[in-house]
Formats: sequence, structure tokens, C-alpha cells
Amino acid sequence: MCFSATANFVGSGVLGAIGVATLVRVKHRRELLFASLPLLFAIHQFIEGFVWLGLDGTLSQTVAHNAGAAFMLYAQGLLPFLIPLSVVLFEPTLLRRRAMLPFAILGSALALYMLWGLTAYPLQVYAQEHSIVYVNAATNQTWIAVLYVIATCGSLFFSKIKEMVIFGAANLTILITVIAVKRYAFTSIWCAYAAIASLIICFYLLRSGTHRPFHYAKTV
Repeated sequence: MCFSATANFVGSGVLGAIGVATLVRVKHRRELLFASLPLLFAIHQFIEGFVWLGLDGTLSQTVAHNAGAAFMLYAQGLLPFLIPLSVVLFEPTLLRRRAMLPFAILGSALALYMLWGLTAYPLQVYAQEHSIVYVNAATNQTWIAVLYVIATCGSLFFSKIKEMVIFGAANLTILITVIAVKRYAFTSIWCAYAAIASLIICFYLLRSGTHRPFHYAKTV
């Protein structure tokens, strides 16, 4: 998250509490991964707090680098795979799930490539204008950013659930804005605002209890 370790830790605590409340509302195993996203984002923001502590000298540079590597592992190595897969699993209708499948395949391939890049090339982590910059020669490419947007947001727009589409639109808006305004800190800033946007998941699960669990064999 932008600004400081304190912002990361406070945000992580709030998201963590909301994430637990979201998981309590799960009524079917197919909902579990999607409902876990707010809590996973909370852990992610907590990790970045240690990156800040390393960069500002409170902890060592080694801590900053290792925490940064863990942060990137989730942001680039797991999120492109987790988000489309969680949406496919959650979606109640078979036809919609089939339409979403290409995004899950793309996300899986992209995640594998990024995992390779994160292990094959060194990671640079530093602060610039109150944001953390993560640089990896293999993953900091424009074509990767485009595919990342498609993989993480695309499937959400095919959902029959209105809140899913809203979540996708919020993430797409954030992605485009960050790329236009602070491309150099894309990973850190987008993950922070995507974490906030994940509250939409919580609100949906809290108010849709009478309509779930879905009948996942439906085709329309």
C-alpha cells in the first residue's frame, strides 16, 4: 500500500477481520476460494508492511528484499491464476463457466511464466514518491501488463452475478488508472486498491445468504 508500513499494517488488520467475516458466510466448497480473496489480500498487505520497514531502515535490507519477493510471488505468481479460477468455481451456471474458462487458462499460463521470471531474474525493490517499486526484467513488460489485466478482470465481466461485474469494473478502472498515472509502482498500488475493492465480495456474501448455495449443475 502507498505511504508507509503503518498504512499497510492497519489496512491488513481491517481487511483481515473482514476476510474472516467473509469466510464465515461460505455455504459451499466452490465458494471458498473466491471468499478467501479478502483475507489473502490482507496477508499480502501485511507482508508489504515489512518491505517498508526494510526500506526505511527499521529492519534490514535483506528483510525488505525477502518480503518483496514474497509480495511479488503472490501478486504476479499467484493472483493471475487465483482470481479467474475462483470466479469460474463460484459462477453458478455451466454456460457462463465455459465462457470464463479461457481466462483461467490464460491466467494459469501467465502465472507460470511469471513464476519462472521471478526465479530466473533478480528482483529490485525500492521506494519512490511514497510508493514501493518492484522491478523484475522478465515480468515488467507492457505485454505482460496487458495479459495480466485480461486474465484478472476478464472472467468477472462474464458473470451472471452483478457484484462480480462491479468487482471486475472496479479492478479494471484501478488497473488502467495506475498504469496511466504510476506505471512504475503498478504492482504495489494495484494490489492495495484491489484489496479495497475485494470488500465488494464481502458485501455480496453478507447480503446473498438466502440465495446461496447455488445449484451448480444449472446450464443457463
